[in-house]
Amino acid sequence: MTERKRAIRPMHPRDPAEPHRAATALELLFDLVTVIAIAAAAEGLHHAIAEAHAGQGVLRFALAFFAIWWAWMNFTWFASAYDNDDAVFRLLTMVIMAGSLALAAGVDALFRALDIHLVVAGYVVMRLAMVLLWLRAAGADPARRTTNLRYAGGIAVVQLYWVLLVVLGSPGSTAFVPLMLLGFLLELGVPAFAERATTTPWHRHHIVERYGLLTLIVLGEILLGASLALQAAAREAFDVRLVHVALSALVITFAMWWLYFCEEEQLHGSGLRRALLWGYGHLPIFAAGAAVGAGFAVLVDIVAGHAHVPLRVGDMAVAIPLALYMAGLWLVRDRFVLAGPAGLVLPLFALAIVALPFAFPALEAIAALAALAAAIRARLGHRHPGHHG
Repeated sequence: MTERKRAIRPMHPRDPAEPHRAATALELLFDLVTVIAIAAAAEGLHHAIAEAHAGQGVLRFALAFFAIWWAWMNFTWFASAYDNDDAVFRLLTMVIMAGSLALAAGVDALFRALDIHLVVAGYVVMRLAMVLLWLRAAGADPARRTTNLRYAGGIAVVQLYWVLLVVLGSPGSTAFVPLMLLGFLLELGVPAFAERATTTPWHRHHIVERYGLLTLIVLGEILLGASLALQAAAREAFDVRLVHVALSALVITFAMWWLYFCEEEQLHGSGLRRALLWGYGHLPIFAAGAAVGAGFAVLVDIVAGHAHVPLRVGDMAVAIPLALYMAGLWLVRDRFVLAGPAGLVLPLFALAIVALPFAFPALEAIAALAALAAAIRARLGHRHPGHHG
């Protein structure tokens, strides 16, 4: 029996130059589970803003989204380097999916009372499965054994921290949120520490595709907002403003898609510093995409008379994350690939979009600015290509 046909195979490193490397069916299933968790976080943000608890809702959305994104990202980069598609890899991936579902189920309690018991339980299940995967890789890849053991040990230690926080911490204490933030910093430090020994053989084109797929997932939250607007218009007393909300959601979704999936390369080179900036820098991009969807859901509630906040708040709930999305794209990509005026398009339009709701409610103007930003960036991008940093 050939090694390829064996149910259990050594977890040898993948070739980072492998041609035609694409997302697998298992990775797509993993993304499907991630959709549920992201939707739960976006729904929590939507209800918090609509009930006039925006500050609290944004903080708790950030906490939930970090956990969702970090678990997704760690699995994605590991799979890019070591996916051997054997039975053990498949089963451990399914364990991670089960943990993701538990995490999603706990998001509501996190938003209501900062209760993180179920979120942490699901998260720890996901991360301990990753520890087993890194240990398998350490046994089959002697050249990167130190790196892989650092990953396994670092992840295990941080999970102990989360368990202790749940057991000993009090959600009502002033130190609880700072302690959670400390846990996130510890999580972020594990790859930076591990990869300094020897970098893992992740596949650049595969990683770019995986990030693009998650971008499509978060943009789907905005399309859901458009659907909610049309449903409200059909179900309740017709209000033309709901049609405006739906059309604006479509325009903004298309503009955000156009801005992300441009002709310029998302990630040029495979240096550790650049990879960390690009990989970590996508957190505000992904979170902002989901938050724009929550903002449109807030607008639907406001127009339908189900929210406790004015229309301006709904516009801000769309404009602020949209501006953050543009700023994030500039941070991880545009400042490296565009020169001159082209490199300033996204930060300038981000400033204009975030300022607009403070002057007057104008959702249609926000959508127009988003479309204009995509058009101008595409036009100037052809004229002012930059260097790759």
